[in-house]
Amino acid sequence: MQTYAIVQASGKQFWVEQDKFYDFDKLPLDRGDKFSLNQILLVKNQDSIHVGKPFLQDFSIKATVLRHISGPKIRVFKMRSKKKTRKTFGSRRKLTRVLINSIDKI
Repeated sequence: MQTYAIVQASGKQFWVEQDKFYDFDKLPLDRGDKFSLNQILLVKNQDSIHVGKPFLQDFSIKATVLRHISGPKIRVFKMRSKKKTRKTFGSRRKLTRVLINSIDKI
């Protein structure tokens, strides 16, 4: 089994693996920027599991920003019957696609 980690980013928890990409809420970074995730809750190696209380300090997850994208369109339709009132709202979340480069022990 490959090494994986559970991290907290964008107010949510993600199960991340090395060399895979994930969509986080929009980050104030440019395309190609490298950064590290520091709120690591759990790391599973081939032979052991490390659990943080609440976070692990001795692990590092390196990531690279691939691009900024828009999420799927969400449409909301509100209607009040017998009042002839109709409204349609739409929005698309702004996301940042991130590639996980490495999960290493410091």
